[in-house]
Amino acid sequence: MKNKLNRLDNFITQFDQALRTCSPGAQTGRRASPAHEVEKGTTKLDNDELKHAAGLMRINHTGEVCAQALYQGQAMTAKLAHVRASMEDAAAEEIDHLDWCEERLSDLDSKPSLLNPLFYTMSFAIGAAAGIAGDKWSLGFVAETEKQVCDHLRDHLNNLPEDDHKSRAVLQQMIMDEEKHGKSAEKAGGAPLPNLISTAMTSVSRVMKFATYRF
Repeated sequence: MKNKLNRLDNFITQFDQALRTCSPGAQTGRRASPAHEVEKGTTKLDNDELKHAAGLMRINHTGEVCAQALYQGQAMTAKLAHVRASMEDAAAEEIDHLDWCEERLSDLDSKPSLLNPLFYTMSFAIGAAAGIAGDKWSLGFVAETEKQVCDHLRDHLNNLPEDDHKSRAVLQQMIMDEEKHGKSAEKAGGAPLPNLISTAMTSVSRVMKFATYRF
């Protein structure tokens, strides 16, 4: 009976986390957005630039939704307590990124992607599967994920409108945090993933970016 209650409690916790992650305004970061350090009035964007910046930040927001789901899925199935704790700590720090991207979207007069619940569900399943495969593969998956995230954040830095200094400040701090998460996963024993899996991850990421830029 005790095990059933534990499973139920775990399901309720995960469902609550999913709702809060996919519901705008439900998550509050611990750190203030780096955009706050940029002086007001320094960002002057025309309509096309606003739309483009919003599309890029919507992708980044969905990426953080997926990160939350991945970490939660991995934490649920991690076999070692310290690995589980590491996943939960990383997920907590990623909430900052989620909050910053959501705030920036609001500033750009836009909203998060309508597809976030779908991508959360897919990412949670992938994270849980990675955890079941074993902690070294789960950590390796984190390291590879963070590497690919950093690559696309740098690409967005190059593609943001020149005068969007606020979004740029957010992405620069996100890159620093994501690099730290990736290195921590490697030091904890993450195994390099086979090229086939890395390539598949890149392909899925491209589909996500294409869809969320528009919706």
